[in-house]
Amino acid sequence: MNFSAKESQAVHSMLERAASNDVDALTRDLEASPQGLSEAEAARRLRRHGSNRVASETGGGVFRELARNVFNPLNGLLLTLAVASWALSDRRAAIVISAMVILSVLLAFVQEHRSNAAAAKLRAMVRTHASVRRPERVDSDDPFVEISLEELVPGDIVRLAAGDMIPADLRMLTTKDLFVNQSALTGESMPVEKFAHRVAAPVDLSEADNLAFMGSNVVSGYGEAIVVVTGRDTYFGAIADKIVDADSSTAFDESVRKFTWLMISFMAVMAPLVFFVNGYLKGDWLGAFLFAVSVAVGLTPEMLPMIVTVNLAKGAMAISREKVIVKRLNAMQNFGAMDVLCTDKTGTLTQDRIILKRHLDIFGEDSDRVLEFAYLNSHFQSGLRNLLDVAVLQHAEIEERLSPQHSFKKIDEIPFDFERRRLSVVVERDDGERLLICKGAVEELFAVATHFEAAETEGALDLSHLEAAKRETARLNADGFRVIAVAYKSAPREQSVFTPADEKELTLLGYIAFLDPPKDSAAQAIADLHNAGVAVKILTGDNDIVTRKICRDVGLDVERLALGAEIEAMDDATLAACVSDITVFAKLSPPQKARVVAALRANGHVVGYLGDGINDGPALKAGDVGISVDSAVDIARESADIILLEKSLSVLNDGVVEGRKVFANILKYVRMGASSNFGNMFSVLGASVFLPFLPMTPIQILTNNLLYDFSQTAIPTDEVDEEFIAQPRKWDIGGIAKFMLYLGPASSVFDYATFILMVTAFDGWNNPALFQTGWFVESLFTQTLIIHVIRTKKIPFIESRASTALLLTTVLVCLIGAALPYSPFASAFGFVPLPASYWPAIGVFLIGYAILAHIAKTAFFKRFGD
Repeated sequence: MNFSAKESQAVHSMLERAASNDVDALTRDLEASPQGLSEAEAARRLRRHGSNRVASETGGGVFRELARNVFNPLNGLLLTLAVASWALSDRRAAIVISAMVILSVLLAFVQEHRSNAAAAKLRAMVRTHASVRRPERVDSDDPFVEISLEELVPGDIVRLAAGDMIPADLRMLTTKDLFVNQSALTGESMPVEKFAHRVAAPVDLSEADNLAFMGSNVVSGYGEAIVVVTGRDTYFGAIADKIVDADSSTAFDESVRKFTWLMISFMAVMAPLVFFVNGYLKGDWLGAFLFAVSVAVGLTPEMLPMIVTVNLAKGAMAISREKVIVKRLNAMQNFGAMDVLCTDKTGTLTQDRIILKRHLDIFGEDSDRVLEFAYLNSHFQSGLRNLLDVAVLQHAEIEERLSPQHSFKKIDEIPFDFERRRLSVVVERDDGERLLICKGAVEELFAVATHFEAAETEGALDLSHLEAAKRETARLNADGFRVIAVAYKSAPREQSVFTPADEKELTLLGYIAFLDPPKDSAAQAIADLHNAGVAVKILTGDNDIVTRKICRDVGLDVERLALGAEIEAMDDATLAACVSDITVFAKLSPPQKARVVAALRANGHVVGYLGDGINDGPALKAGDVGISVDSAVDIARESADIILLEKSLSVLNDGVVEGRKVFANILKYVRMGASSNFGNMFSVLGASVFLPFLPMTPIQILTNNLLYDFSQTAIPTDEVDEEFIAQPRKWDIGGIAKFMLYLGPASSVFDYATFILMVTAFDGWNNPALFQTGWFVESLFTQTLIIHVIRTKKIPFIESRASTALLLTTVLVCLIGAALPYSPFASAFGFVPLPASYWPAIGVFLIGYAILAHIAKTAFFKRFGD
């Protein structure tokens, strides 16, 4: 790790000193105390160092938001055209183009600013916390308190456990089998063990195993550390912008860019063609150039950034009312496009209210001794307490009987990890005897146990005992119980440090059985998602028997179930070939969950992953949209795009629907802009060939486009047909191009009808201003009308009506267009009053156009689908 910026050398030196100093020198250097900082001192340091956030999390402020909206390819193109118009003395055109840019930028900026503010409020509802020492706020049981991660300051003493994010750049003070995943910073996939010893100078920060950096997370073990630097001064803060730039582009962004470049490519062909046709036929090359510039502006989808931002923000705010918080706005579209949801069963299919129902010896008889040893293990463990531990510790009678705080002393702990799938504590009784007590997955404890002990008998484990134990646990599993084995052995008094190698030759006491009943709402929620085109797949680390039972209870097909061992034996191609046909995956490790998600994506599915544990982190990142809950471990919440305030599949269905509405309204603008612009330019090209003058002046084209753009600003408020949101949708740029080719010529038919009308009925051949005014009004009316035709597959105005806001903007723009030829501004735009007989003819054209466009639209959907 190297700090490249000159100003970060001081931070680099501070971290070097932290790694090479002993604890006493380090606390003096940081003016800290092993007991933690006082509230007053922490507040003072917070004012001095600022909030513990990196730059990427702040949004960059108002000026960065404004800059993002000003400096994009579309605006750059339009401003270039404005400068060219100004340089060629067509100042009115330059002013109108500039007005279009300003309108687009201001609308997009205001909406993005509001969206960012709203998203910040939503994110504040799911803040990440850190455990720190604050002397004034501790109680007798725990010297640590929970504070917002943003409140951390240099000198704070923090506690770390499995599942925690590293909250700042830290120097370890104590560790126990502490493994940290820092792949986001170093690219190294394997977790790195951290220690509390000094590192000899000179220090290479990438090799300093007593430092932990913000942006990484604890995989297993626990420890305490002191905060060295926070926020933008951390190593992660120094590279945050690069990380954000690398990760910020989604499939949704890529699709929007593809559409933008499709229109720019189309413009790059049409504008030069219009220029050469008009220049050659009319001999006015300057006029032809200005006209071609106007045509180029007309083909530019300048409202796209605003339409996208408003729709995403509107969708995010809508689902926040359903207890779904969107952390990253772009995830909204992927949410709607999701056709496979992968989830663990605990808390989603089940009630997440685990009850300890049985405590049995290996013969299936009730055993208080099994419960007592399980209680001691859960009471003294320091790692990540799960719901099973909580259920064990609810047995207060064991607390009263054993009095573990007074009768036992903890010596050491062997933390849980997902390879061993067990956890051990070593305790000393008041008589001096030491015990290693282990609890974990049944298969893993059977593998390290050599003896058994029951109420009236004990002895060596043989195959008959193991088979009987397996039959009993299988029977419990089949009834929906989750079974955990409990074992122990005597530990030598002279030994104070224990490792997984000591988990051997254990005496198996029996097992504890937990019940987590299915949720009443789970079956209906799965049915609703299925009806919405979203397949639910279960990815769990639990055993296959319990998983089958729960899945059957909620109506999931478990005819084909795959185990982690099967997945491990498959290569990527084999897994991809079978993964779509399997509904339930059991006994999966975290990497195997991520492989399943990646295989589904490789098959073309848009995959959501719902998880809340440390073992879900890789899969959350592997999915198109990561979903977690506000009670999840830090790494799961930080990896997720969407946070549920209620861990339930039923609230997801509402989010999926809103995501589809977002996509539908964005697609409306895309289809409208593409087809209408194509039709207009097809008309322009044809009119340029046979007319002795320009069919519309540059200022008229630009004004037409400006008014049309304004009419589209209300699209995000529009309703969406139920049929469209019934199934997931994906971007299809090829389909958009086909739609443009189908609908574009429909508008051209009536443009040419208008040309004939103006020439034959109103002598437009000898009156260019009247011809141009007549086509301006007809073009504006038909473009505005196409909004209502394209927004639905149904018959517009009859079977499906637009929102009130969209109707009002449509009417307003049409009234402005109709009034302009009679207004005091008419001469400035080159307009002249239209004869009364023009309006009935245009009314007929509009009705005919609506019918023809609806027929073309219906033919397109019939042939190509949605």
